[in-house]
Amino acid sequence: MTNTNVISVLLVEDEEFDVCRVRNTISLFAERLRIGDVVSNGRAALELIKNKRDEYDVVILDYQISGGLRGEELIRQIKEIDPFIQIIVITKMTINITDYEFANNLLKAGAFWYCTKYPGNIEEYIYQPTDFLLSIFNAFEKKKLEKHKLKADRRLLQSVENLLETKRLIGESKPMLQMRDAIERYAKSDVNVLISGDSGTGKELVAWNIHLKSRRKYEKFVPINCGSIPQELIESELFGYEKGSFTGAQAKKLGLFEVANNGTVFLDEVAELSSTAQVKLLRVIQDGEIEKIGRTGSIAVNVRIIAATNKNLANEVNEGRFREDLYYRLNIVPINVVPLRHRGDDIILLFEHFLEFYSRDLGITIPEVEPQAKDILLNYRWPGNVREVRSVVQRLVLNCTDTITAKDVSNPMILSNNLMTKDMASFDDMTNGQVLPLREMERVFRMRYFKYVRSVSSSDSNAAEKMGLAPSNFYRMCKELGIK
Repeated sequence: MTNTNVISVLLVEDEEFDVCRVRNTISLFAERLRIGDVVSNGRAALELIKNKRDEYDVVILDYQISGGLRGEELIRQIKEIDPFIQIIVITKMTINITDYEFANNLLKAGAFWYCTKYPGNIEEYIYQPTDFLLSIFNAFEKKKLEKHKLKADRRLLQSVENLLETKRLIGESKPMLQMRDAIERYAKSDVNVLISGDSGTGKELVAWNIHLKSRRKYEKFVPINCGSIPQELIESELFGYEKGSFTGAQAKKLGLFEVANNGTVFLDEVAELSSTAQVKLLRVIQDGEIEKIGRTGSIAVNVRIIAATNKNLANEVNEGRFREDLYYRLNIVPINVVPLRHRGDDIILLFEHFLEFYSRDLGITIPEVEPQAKDILLNYRWPGNVREVRSVVQRLVLNCTDTITAKDVSNPMILSNNLMTKDMASFDDMTNGQVLPLREMERVFRMRYFKYVRSVSSSDSNAAEKMGLAPSNFYRMCKELGIK
């Protein structure tokens, strides 16, 4: 339509007498309604709708039109070409206005409304003018609403896709591929998920991906760090309170479960919940209801719960610090996020991802990374996991220019030397759980220490310099330890 205030009508009618009656009825609102074209058969109507996309707002269609294509089949084909176009059916077939089956078939096919033509002795109008005109205006409004909803849905979907891009999981290692597959499967249902893993592995990122791929993706995702909220406030934060329920409660407060209604609640560090909060959380899971402080009745909520912990929750249950029944309610589907040190080349992929992100953020050229520097990154233990990679990259971007060298990476300000690499995990790792004689233990330690220093150094000379040794002595001692 060129004029958005004028409703364009396509009339499909094969009797000139009825064409005139429709024109007479519509002429009462000639400033708002315009019959753009008149055709006498279904195929001609389809051709016009195909060739004049978005030209017509409403089709007024005679049910028993001439030709083989008519009725419900014609309605379906019109809607396939333009799902927003609205169809009003006029017919002589239903003198009895309680013919529900006929009406139901029309609506199923895609018609907006239908009416029975006036008898032939009423020459001026096709149907009661007020009802007929009102149905056209209502049909036009429905078309506008449907188009507006489609645009809104597309914007919302685009927002979800953009958010997914910012929350995407980086990595191509086997554990990451398995976890992505699990996320895709678990996102299709509403079952509770328990995510376990070390601090900094990205448990909240996994929860975001489950939410954004689920049916609840257009609803709220509410993260709650149970460990950061004081125990005396956790219940009011989770479940809210009523005005006047205690001293200082000057207004009603919505709990986070109410805020997240129909969406997803992410309970991070769920093991830190108090025993009282655990009981109330169990009630939410079992009955779908919350109990607010100061309120006698319960409030129904519909949320999906994704919980996360860096503790062994089964051990917490055995120690009596976490309810067993709540554990089984949360642990319907378990996901374990493996530490970064077990993800191989994902370390480099994450490093390069953050390097590009922070370089663009600062408006600088992305630095090149020397192969020796990548070796050091791959051999580092990464106790802080992905969170530590992010911090290391930020420091490097601020301190380096065009190239990131092994010397840059091995700087104690970048990778803290007091943190162990993969080759230095613990005494148990070094001795296989056995107590070795001191001389043998010294040899094992020296070998691990030499390997560690060499792994964070750019060369043998650089390693010798860090250890305060002459290069020749460093080389000799490496040979004695079987490193060279």
